[in-house]
Amino acid sequence: MQLRFSDEDEAFRREIADWLEVQLSGEFAAVRGRGGPGDDGALIPERKAWERRLGEGGWIGIGWPREVGGRGLPLSQQVIFYEEYARARAPGRLGHMSEGLLGPTLIAFGSPEQKRRFLPPILEGTEIWCQGYSEPNAGSDLANVQTRARVEGDEWVIDGQKVWTSWAAWADWCFLLCRTDEGSQRHRGLSYLLVPMRQRGIETRPIVQMTGDAEFFEVFFDGARTARDNLVGDPGEGWKVAMATLSFERGASTLGQQMAFQNELDQIIAAAKENGRAADPVIRQRIAEAWMGLRIQRYNALRTLSDAGEAAGRAAMITKLYWASWHRSLGKLAMDVLGPEGEVARGLPYELSPLQRMYLFSRSDTIYAGSNQIQRNLIGERALGLPREPR
Repeated sequence: MQLRFSDEDEAFRREIADWLEVQLSGEFAAVRGRGGPGDDGALIPERKAWERRLGEGGWIGIGWPREVGGRGLPLSQQVIFYEEYARARAPGRLGHMSEGLLGPTLIAFGSPEQKRRFLPPILEGTEIWCQGYSEPNAGSDLANVQTRARVEGDEWVIDGQKVWTSWAAWADWCFLLCRTDEGSQRHRGLSYLLVPMRQRGIETRPIVQMTGDAEFFEVFFDGARTARDNLVGDPGEGWKVAMATLSFERGASTLGQQMAFQNELDQIIAAAKENGRAADPVIRQRIAEAWMGLRIQRYNALRTLSDAGEAAGRAAMITKLYWASWHRSLGKLAMDVLGPEGEVARGLPYELSPLQRMYLFSRSDTIYAGSNQIQRNLIGERALGLPREPR
């Protein structure tokens, strides 16, 4: 496991840290610290402009191969980028799904034409993507997808519904998992389509949260269309492509997520010192346990990123389960440190502090992107080889 960085890596760290400080102290000062979990709908035009600035600076696709326009940087420097991005409190990325999920999927499975069409706008930060996976009856049980697509001439025609779709109202395109083989069931007969969002036949409806924000959307497809060539992989092989997309979500960006967690823990510690709760031995112990849990996440991430072998692959399967449970507990710690005043909003409607917002959003951590129950099933079946329970 690689725990230290080379002199070249540390020079790269200074380069990206200096660039971020200059950019976020000037024109983009307003977006600093905005757009994270629980604040995803904030300052959308400004954050779109930020994506373009990242593209201009060559900070998108830094780990992509050079032959597709990326910088081909080593894993150590990708980790440093995500760490420094979080340390600088740079804004939540509207291009996360574009760069981190769709881009690597197209590099692995896309046709030459698809790569030429879709990868450059991602690198430039000019096109935003959303993910069309979950449905009302196909969340953690993704194989139950019922959204359908059929071929008419040179186009796919799509009917169905997706839910919990982040950024759907702001996205230019959607990578969509849908059923294309009539009568197929479960994992078979699914296909992976690239669909333009700005067209007749697509309606987005916000899902309003208890905070009053709407970070997620329902998306309804009623005769929506996309070109026949916008199929990634072969017809009926969408499950394989979709699972590859999800695997890219567990990459170097996890270290950046952990730095964002560190920022939250630092805020909790500062609040405990300010209001005197740091003197409570129980609170002190819980803060120490939170710190240790964060270090465990880091070392496990470095272990799995340093070794692509089978054992590391199994170790990576605990990542989502561990951080989601840890972060939910961190939210509870934040409220206990704030005390009774943590239950009172500053104003109406729901003007929340960052720690209050973090607490509310962390309630969902153990549900989205694979619930804790599903994660335990995956670990039992795929890592430990336990038999599946009969349906």
